[in-house]
Amino acid sequence: MEGDYTRRKMNSWTLLFAIFFYFRCGQCDIILTDDHELNLKLNEVSKFSINASFLSNISNTEIQLIVQHSDIIRLDPTILNITEGIHDINVTALGAGHSEVYANASDPAFQKHVKDLFLIVTVYKQDWLIPFSVVIGWIYFVAWSISFYPQIYINWKRKSVVGLNFDFIILNIVGFTLYGIFNLGLFFIPEIQNEYSDRHPRGMNPVKVNDIVFAVHAAIATLITIVQCFIYEREEQRVSTTARTILGIFGGFLTISIILAGVKVIHWLDYLYYCSYVKLTITLIKYIPQAYMNYKRKSTVGWSIGNIFLDFTGGALSMLQMIVDAYNYDDWVSIFGDPTKFGLGLFSVVFDIFFIVQHYILYRHSNYAEN
Repeated sequence: MEGDYTRRKMNSWTLLFAIFFYFRCGQCDIILTDDHELNLKLNEVSKFSINASFLSNISNTEIQLIVQHSDIIRLDPTILNITEGIHDINVTALGAGHSEVYANASDPAFQKHVKDLFLIVTVYKQDWLIPFSVVIGWIYFVAWSISFYPQIYINWKRKSVVGLNFDFIILNIVGFTLYGIFNLGLFFIPEIQNEYSDRHPRGMNPVKVNDIVFAVHAAIATLITIVQCFIYEREEQRVSTTARTILGIFGGFLTISIILAGVKVIHWLDYLYYCSYVKLTITLIKYIPQAYMNYKRKSTVGWSIGNIFLDFTGGALSMLQMIVDAYNYDDWVSIFGDPTKFGLGLFSVVFDIFFIVQHYILYRHSNYAEN
């Protein structure tokens, strides 16, 4: 009896091993041994490796490596007769820019095994421009982050918000809230991340931790300013009918969009994009009420010039970083092909210059006095 039990147990393990071996041999792993990203300096030669395993039941087949931009990188070899083991491919950086490498199999039945075989190669011109760009990015991030506090301080010091346009504040809180929704949704919600991956299979998530920190911090700082508007002297200031109408249109548009997303007419990712579009529109128009109010009062009393200098610093450095990166990676399309981000930075800087002119030239000797 004990011998039969032992034999049955051994036969069961043998059967399980045979089943595992059969299915494992039916699989094929062809993967990169490193990350899917490679950074090279101009004229540098490097390599990446492909590891092929579990090919016992698959006949030898050829894989052709396709280079998206042959003027940026050159591969050697470009055609591989895949066998088990490590295959090294040399990469030569010919020109600055970004290029993808992907694979095609000679046997269509084999194509499914190379669908994840891709590489994104970035070629840059100068080493020192990379940390320089990072430093610029952090400086403008800090400048924009602390730009809210001079206005909060001047409101507290004066115990008054007279001179601070309420349309500007309400547009700001709505814009930063929508910006936060976009960043939080794309960073934390797996379903939305999957939708983004389906649309951009080789793309990286564009939202970083600092984007979330900035959006949440900006919304909180603006909310503090709104609280000040309720507790400090404000005279007859209120949110204008024009601003209410604009926000009503935005609210109706986003309400319809969220309903469509809820009934699966559009994807939730599309809804987040709509939130970002509204935020961009708000950024374009939010400075106008404050500039007009300063003109009407012939004074900038109550409007913090410290906020303007910090905003100017952030906008100017944001554009400088884009220009530095465009030169280093020969990627001017990121500015002129999709000018939204650069245009918003430029628009902010232009208005900041206008505010500086109002404060130091036009209304420098203003005789405005609060009631």
